[in-house]
Amino acid sequence: MKALYHPEREAISLSSFLYALSDPIRLDIVQMLAQAGERPCGTLGGHVPKPNMSYHFKVLREAGVIHQRCEGTQRINCLRREDLDARFPGLLDAVLRAGIASAVRDQMHTQQGETSLAQI
Repeated sequence: MKALYHPEREAISLSSFLYALSDPIRLDIVQMLAQAGERPCGTLGGHVPKPNMSYHFKVLREAGVIHQRCEGTQRINCLRREDLDARFPGLLDAVLRAGIASAVRDQMHTQQGETSLAQI
C-alpha cells in the first residue's frame, strides 16, 4: 500500500482544520473517533458510499485531524487529539460540544415534527 500523507504538527492550519470539520459526515466521523477511539474505516460512515468515505477520510487526514495506519487490508483511524490540542488548545473539544448540541437540537426538531404530523 502507498504511504499516506500526514502533516507535521506545526503544519496543521486552522483553516484546514475548520474546513475538514465543516462537513457533517466528517464531523460525525470525528465525533465517533472521539467517543470510541481507534476504528477501521468500514465501521464509520454507515450509509455513505465507499468512494465518498475515502474522500472524507483523505480530507481529515490531510488536514491533520486524523491519523490512519494500515493493518492488513484495513485502515485504522484515530484522532490526532494531542497534536490538535497542542496547536489549538480547547478547539477540538469546543467543536465536538457544538456538534453534539446541534445533533440534539436536530433530533428534538425531528421528534417535534413527528408529533405534529401525528396530531393531524
